[in-house]
Amino acid sequence: MNKELTIELISTKIKLIRTEKGYTQDKMAEVLGISKKTLVQIEKGRTNAGWTNTVAICALFRDSEVLQSSLGDDPLVVIATLAHKNLNNTKQKTLGGKVWWKQIQEKGNFRLQQNLISQHYRILDKQDYRWFNSFDLEEALGHLEKLVADSEN
Repeated sequence: MNKELTIELISTKIKLIRTEKGYTQDKMAEVLGISKKTLVQIEKGRTNAGWTNTVAICALFRDSEVLQSSLGDDPLVVIATLAHKNLNNTKQKTLGGKVWWKQIQEKGNFRLQQNLISQHYRILDKQDYRWFNSFDLEEALGHLEKLVADSEN
């Protein structure tokens, strides 16, 4: 997944997100800080939301089931990982990856998982705290090795 694909995906889901929240087009446009005309264009597929609006949608509607099922994780984590190329040492408690995650490797007190929807990687510890996110497998494997080595010292 990359920024362009994420923008396209969120653009196609904006009407579902709006209706899930029970918002009118006027209210949704106001919340996002865009014109109603722009919102209608996005909803009809004539234009995409753009990166800024995609980030705003993910932040403002973080709890949306439509967003979570579309991205396969907390929308802000996916967006932040895309924006920064990786997330390091966030140490946030997770549910352990029972639903949207595939186990890639387990080493020491850490495990590397891949999201089945967005395809990004994350490293969790035995208590299900997230230590790292990236879309780059080699970077994630390198970080896993470093975490294991640091924990053994």
